[in-house]
Amino acid sequence: MSSISTKATASTFCILVASLILNTVVPLSHSTNKETLDFFTVGRDRSQSKGCNNEFHGISSSFHCQKPTASQAQPPLPKKNGTLVFADQRLAVVYPIIQRFKSIITSDPLGVTKSWVGSDICNYKGFFCDKPPDNQSAIAVASIDFNGFQLSAPTLDGFLDQLPDIALFHANSNFFSGTLSSNISKLPYLYELDISNNQFSGPFPSAVLGMNGLTFLDIRFNFFTGSVPPQIFTQNLDVLFINNNNFMQALPDNLGSSHVLVLTLANNNFTGPIPKGIAKALGSLTEVLLSNNELTGCLPYEIGILKEATLFDASNNELTGPLPSSLACIEKLEQLNFAGNFLYGMVPEVVCTLENLESLSLSNNYFIVVGPLCRSLIERGVLDISNNCIPDLPFQKSVRECANFFTNPRKCPNTWTYTYLPCKFPPSGSPIPSIAPSP
Repeated sequence: MSSISTKATASTFCILVASLILNTVVPLSHSTNKETLDFFTVGRDRSQSKGCNNEFHGISSSFHCQKPTASQAQPPLPKKNGTLVFADQRLAVVYPIIQRFKSIITSDPLGVTKSWVGSDICNYKGFFCDKPPDNQSAIAVASIDFNGFQLSAPTLDGFLDQLPDIALFHANSNFFSGTLSSNISKLPYLYELDISNNQFSGPFPSAVLGMNGLTFLDIRFNFFTGSVPPQIFTQNLDVLFINNNNFMQALPDNLGSSHVLVLTLANNNFTGPIPKGIAKALGSLTEVLLSNNELTGCLPYEIGILKEATLFDASNNELTGPLPSSLACIEKLEQLNFAGNFLYGMVPEVVCTLENLESLSLSNNYFIVVGPLCRSLIERGVLDISNNCIPDLPFQKSVRECANFFTNPRKCPNTWTYTYLPCKFPPSGSPIPSIAPSP
């Protein structure tokens, strides 16, 4: 009997030891398994976990995506047998794309990519989810906002162009380089693209041509070169920022065919005159920035037909001739800047009567006469007429410099157009007279 009891005790002890060993070894073996990608789909009720309530095809240059508050935040998705579980198959598809992009990022000073771990992509820093237009019960990466992250990567190819549901891509103030893949033209929902203040180079990203849904394009402060395809000015864009690159060409004749509200071509190498066809944009343009280029010729009076403009800046070019009185027709104008050109003659008094004018900069030209209305703007600090050729005002050019300029005057034909006011005396029974060509 005692031997049987001893055997039973020994057997029980062996079972306990075996159980202890198994409970210790199994978790260790699980912990060594790699995370594997699975298209397993859990419930669709996470579509509001974090997203942008804006419709995909809405037009907004100030799109704001809000991360969920603490009360709205969803718990981390569970793993099933070591496999990542995604809230939607669309998120599972983009997971390896994001991870590949993460692997080529060479600098992340703010530690942004530390959050790019696991299956809850909608809580990755810089990523925002929403319902795609083709399936309101699905959840997808709809927007990316990398603005100011200071990330460095040699290319966006294989990342941006592989996000099938992306609607907004904002990545200004980083160190991304390379060129843009032509495959971005296949992104059906993309309507805002901002890659400004990076290190992109090469020709104008022609892939954006023909992207009918695109309404906001910002490629400024990069190193793009060559010419700008004229088709971009007929595309249905609201905002076109291409300033601070190295584009070199004459301003296209179809510039006025643009639908944009804001046109910024500043700080490039554009040449030739301002096309008179700019008047065709009279119903839309609110801001025009042409400063710091190599524009030449006389100013077309058609500028005065831009009735919606609040800002017009053509400073630091090589424009010449009188200042058109037609500028007085831009009643909403707040800022007007022609500083740093070769303009001359009298500053039109009628321009100085604009009621909304906050800043009129005509410095560093060759004006010789300023009337009483304009002088009142000088006293109020609205008009800057320094470094011109006005004898009785301080801070003017030397007599010798002014004399040298007027020894070889730059004449503009059809001088009558410079006193013409199309808003006061519109032509009747005849077309608006065309501007004379540049000398």
